[in-house]
Amino acid sequence: METFMGPAGAFGGGMFFGGFNTIFFLVFFIILGVILFTFIKGIKQWSYNNQQPVLTVAAIVVTKRANVRRNVHHHGDHHHHSSSTTYYVTFQVESGDRMELHVNGREYGQLAEGDRGKLTFQGTRYLKFERIV
Repeated sequence: METFMGPAGAFGGGMFFGGFNTIFFLVFFIILGVILFTFIKGIKQWSYNNQQPVLTVAAIVVTKRANVRRNVHHHGDHHHHSSSTTYYVTFQVESGDRMELHVNGREYGQLAEGDRGKLTFQGTRYLKFERIV
């Protein structure tokens, strides 16, 4: 009598590989869904900002924060470290409302807590801040 070891080998039939394929495709589609969701959300935010008027209001820099992300990439025996920083500034306008806006590193470095001036923005998009001395 001859024993046949098919593609499933000694794993007890096709159940192991069938389950693996299901999990693989499930994870693949979840990751693809997250990427598409993020892309569509970004397009919607960009479109929303474009439809908003450009406003200039008196404001005070209330606080600043930086979000640093560190990444380690593995390439065989080599590790590559990288980081990225996203900068945010919270402004308080005359009505007392506060808004946190994403700014670039140059703007972040030039703004100080307590600065007073004219904030120009469009929706959630920071455009500029002119300090009043």
